[in-house]
Amino acid sequence: MGMKYKNILVAVDGSTEAEWAFKKAIEIAKRNDAHIILAHIIDTRTFATVEAYDRTIAERADMFAKELMEKYKNEAVNAGVANVDYVVDYGSPKYRIPREISKDNKVDLIICGATGMNAVERFLIGSVSENIVRHSSCDVLVVRTEKDAE
Repeated sequence: MGMKYKNILVAVDGSTEAEWAFKKAIEIAKRNDAHIILAHIIDTRTFATVEAYDRTIAERADMFAKELMEKYKNEAVNAGVANVDYVVDYGSPKYRIPREISKDNKVDLIICGATGMNAVERFLIGSVSENIVRHSSCDVLVVRTEKDAE
């Protein structure tokens, strides 16, 4: 008897790697008849660099995130995943995703892209996927390759 995943969390940030992760999540969700939870954490540290913390920047980030999530959700539904939800939240993606969001949603598989960050950011704050792997209590699939065109 094969292990079946029920709740699959996909961390998406608008990067190409996240796009690949999302496409693979659809395939796995369909095979397992699983629920997909899309998560986008707006990294509050990105606002720390702005001189006066600007409300409109936060609102724009929020709007961008919700549009992105709706786009992903529609795509997943159109691809045949019946059960898709999303979470947009603020904080540190590398802690919120493995620790809080995955536990709140009883997630048994987290799928994320390999980087979603440039080399400088990775040097400064460590890669999000690396931290998800380290802090997660469930299986993690780090996607490094584009989904094969079928």
